[in-house]
Amino acid sequence: MKEVPRRIYYLFSPFLRIFHWVMVVAIVVLFVTGLLITKPMGGLSSEPTFTMLSMAMIRNIHFLAAFAFTAAFILRVYGFIVNKGDRLFPRVWEGQFWRATMDVSLHYALIQPSHKPYLRNPLARMSYVGLYVMVFIEMITGYAMYFMTAPSAVGGTLFGWANVVLGGEFITHLVHHYVAWFIILFAIGHIYMVIRADIMEGEASSMFSGIKILEHEPLDVGEIEDKKNS
Repeated sequence: MKEVPRRIYYLFSPFLRIFHWVMVVAIVVLFVTGLLITKPMGGLSSEPTFTMLSMAMIRNIHFLAAFAFTAAFILRVYGFIVNKGDRLFPRVWEGQFWRATMDVSLHYALIQPSHKPYLRNPLARMSYVGLYVMVFIEMITGYAMYFMTAPSAVGGTLFGWANVVLGGEFITHLVHHYVAWFIILFAIGHIYMVIRADIMEGEASSMFSGIKILEHEPLDVGEIEDKKNS
């Protein structure tokens, strides 16, 4: 049996991994509770007492998850700034990024049998831009509705304009609801892609360990400070 030399690259900091999983849990909780708020199960909306299944409890869980997600996202942005390996935002100003994106796209479209080795999938990095936009919309619309009860508060000043721009709370709610579904569709595609990449490159496991193990030196290795072992 021929031994294939492999290299170990330290990619994702503990900082990124912790807040990645905090946001994953928060998104699941937000989506489930959001569905219950939008369309309560029988008895939840009319229950007169405060129980574990009351709508008040569901709403409070939704709000707490939103606060946790917001804090984790802000800290994730901080990690994006200070840790080279955590910088998932693509370098759209570089021609090499677009060549790499085309290379991976042709492979995923089954036009070419493989793509060159990359530490961070350029096509996935581009998709994160769309995710960040959707997250931003969810934060703006969510807090716009949350602070409607206190429009004079700081939060009402920061986010209340969204209700005006969108034409009222009902439209804000619809935007918030449908963008949430787009985030879930993104998550489904993301899960599929990381499972596929984990089989081929160790992608999903790297979000637990922080490292990737590759047979060939990736073309984008210069973007990070890495540790290499044969």
